[in-house]
Amino acid sequence: MTPDFQALLAAHRGIVLKVAATYARSPEDRADLAQDIAMQLWQAWPAYDASRTFATWMYRVALNVAISWQRRERHRRHEALDDDAQSHIAGALDVDAEAREQLTLVQRAMARLGEVDRALLLLHLEGCSHRESAEVLGTTEGNVATRLNRIKTHLRREVADA
Repeated sequence: MTPDFQALLAAHRGIVLKVAATYARSPEDRADLAQDIAMQLWQAWPAYDASRTFATWMYRVALNVAISWQRRERHRRHEALDDDAQSHIAGALDVDAEAREQLTLVQRAMARLGEVDRALLLLHLEGCSHRESAEVLGTTEGNVATRLNRIKTHLRREVADA
């Protein structure tokens, strides 16, 4: 690995861990998926266009790898998130018991989303703009806005019904 790639990967390691925690359930699966993502990033590195932000490119590669991995591992899709997976979600350890329970409900509802919707929600939770999310997912800003509204409505219903 080149020093530039290693430094960028280390600086943005959280992206790999969050994507892996969103798509894989067990610690072993998360580790395997994170390794697959890192390998694919390395293989795609020669084609990286430096005029684009590294984080956006990294999300695109990581999410594509995760979605493909999940399709191969579809039978694991409905397993509940364990506590270790929840700790990788931003703020999971900074809340009281009631808020943690609500977070668990949201995470379970999130796990039931389709692959692309889950990717979009992850990008939204990471603070990506509609434009950035559209670029990562290869869609339009309007599509991102529409899907996010539908996702939010769906999650509100799921959490309210729980």
